[in-house]
Amino acid sequence: MARGKLRITGGTLCGRLVQVPAGIIRPSMDQMRESVFACLGDLSEKSFLDIFSGSGIIALEAASRGASRIEAVENDPLKRKTLLENVSISPIRINCRFISAELYVQRGKTPFDYIFLDPPFPYQYKWELAARIAASSLVSQGSVILMHRPRQDYQKEDIDTLEKTDSREYGRSVVDFFKVTVTFTQPAATARASPRSDSHS
Repeated sequence: MARGKLRITGGTLCGRLVQVPAGIIRPSMDQMRESVFACLGDLSEKSFLDIFSGSGIIALEAASRGASRIEAVENDPLKRKTLLENVSISPIRINCRFISAELYVQRGKTPFDYIFLDPPFPYQYKWELAARIAASSLVSQGSVILMHRPRQDYQKEDIDTLEKTDSREYGRSVVDFFKVTVTFTQPAATARASPRSDSHS
């Protein structure tokens, strides 16, 4: 797609524009982001993890609404420069991690209140990755995991530790909301369903 700009939809940075990075990207729609963050409400003192961050727009939406600890994970080197430039407007530091999603989940030690997954639509391991996150140190009881996916790529098997609490349709895509109901102490690699450890973003 041609490079352009994305608009932050709410909070202290509302209306600010950020660049779309080079490379393969499917930026989330303004309407979807505004609706999802309206569902989440005030994020003051909350932690937020943006996996498959791309432009960093989701991390910036969280920062704009008061999140106090934010990490953005992106593995595509073509997006690195633009992502770093975009998050520089944040009122708080957004820690950018340039690593595959799978490896980040495997190594993660600190839980987050909210985790947003926005994998490329052709990515085949989204539900395995969600299961792996749910069994990792990245979550605690009550953590919320959000999955942005194509409408036809629905969840075919329940994840024992996740309860679906909402699902919102936006054109050809859907955002599912899950709450973590039980946490484990074992490493993420022992989760019931584990994807390959290489990156597909």
